Amino acid sequence: MAKEPALPKDIAGLSFEDALKELEGIVKQLEQGQVKLDEAITAYERGAHLKKHCEQKLAEAKMKVDKIVFAADGSVATQPADLG
Repeated sequence: MAKEPALPKDIAGLSFEDALKELEGIVKQLEQGQVKLDEAITAYERGAHLKKHCEQKLAEAKMKVDKIVFAADGSVATQPADLG
């Protein structure tokens, strides 16, 4: 199985909010249909990278929030994640 290419560094450094805002802008631009084909392809590829970045950020946040703890007696509980 081939390894997925790394995200471009400028995208990897974006916050979730900034990546989402840029992705929304690309979607609007493509929906309007007034972009040259080459520009649309480039925008689509960047949008795919932004989408992947947003998904990764959400997965990281979910893992921090969903900290599951197993007690000595075998019971399962949750506790607030150490976000500090």
